[in-house]
Amino acid sequence: MNSRYKTLMAGAAIALATLSGMAQAQSYPTRPVTLLVPYPAGGLSDVIARSVNNTLGKQLGQPVVIENLGGASGSIAAQRVLNGASDGYQLFQGSPNELILAPLAIASIKFKSEDFRLVQMIATAQIAFLARKDLPVSNVDEFLEHARKSAQQGRPLTYASVGPGSFYHLLGEHLSKVTGIPMTHVPYKGAAPAEQDLMASQVDFFLAPYGKKYDEMHKQGRVKVLAMLNNERLESVKNYPAISESKQLKDFTFNIWTGYFVKKDTPEPVVIALHKAITETLGDPGVHQALEANSQLLAKPLPLAAVDKAYADGISQFRAIAKSIQLQAQ
Repeated sequence: MNSRYKTLMAGAAIALATLSGMAQAQSYPTRPVTLLVPYPAGGLSDVIARSVNNTLGKQLGQPVVIENLGGASGSIAAQRVLNGASDGYQLFQGSPNELILAPLAIASIKFKSEDFRLVQMIATAQIAFLARKDLPVSNVDEFLEHARKSAQQGRPLTYASVGPGSFYHLLGEHLSKVTGIPMTHVPYKGAAPAEQDLMASQVDFFLAPYGKKYDEMHKQGRVKVLAMLNNERLESVKNYPAISESKQLKDFTFNIWTGYFVKKDTPEPVVIALHKAITETLGDPGVHQALEANSQLLAKPLPLAAVDKAYADGISQFRAIAKSIQLQAQ
């Protein structure tokens, strides 16, 4: 077989693949699309999904069905997507939590961040500094003094997360490191069970993605919102101090974004169709209002090339945080 024939055959294969992908995109979707949420129902991730799915379904012309599948810092749901077909019928609602940090923290996870492709960011979550209602503190500086004394007495404070290696685990470890105060990590399968134990005073604090429900919990005396990990007070949470207002943790400012992902080898025409539908969904006033009602900062829609770069930058950023606290896979 000469080289010219090989070249022709390769060109024909590429052309056929391109035509197949175009045909797939023109007909996509012909059945319901599953949106996998990697945490139990009731948490903020679930609220975000239910703020978006109906409008996204209208844009796609097919229902978008939410499936909650928690566990292993979100990696169980992520693996479900990877085990499925690369056809765009399974979307993953994820963040650096599940796709960047979990593979660094859990030895049994075999996928890499790069096995997924970010289609579009949805929203950015503010991070709240939550404490149990009966913790004898009223602000972050008092909290640190109490935590220091408790640790010296052999009773380090406990903090919740949504799983080993999650962003909220890293925040707790980072807080312990920068303050020099020993603290004990208590992992959960999602925000909802962590909140339940926080309200029951079974865990001392939780650095959590802020939702409007925490405002109600605070007003009802079920939890304390000590601060927001923002560098200034935002209008939507103006009643709570920014962490920059504290004396000891001025620079402890963090947030985290949520986006919709597919397998990296999903055909480009399908990715383009999904990107268009998600972008149009973000422009819907009802979606905007629902996300803002839960104190989510709506993401600015980006073209696909910029989305790819944002994800690559996020991988580098969060891997650096994990390295800074010497996160080890277990």
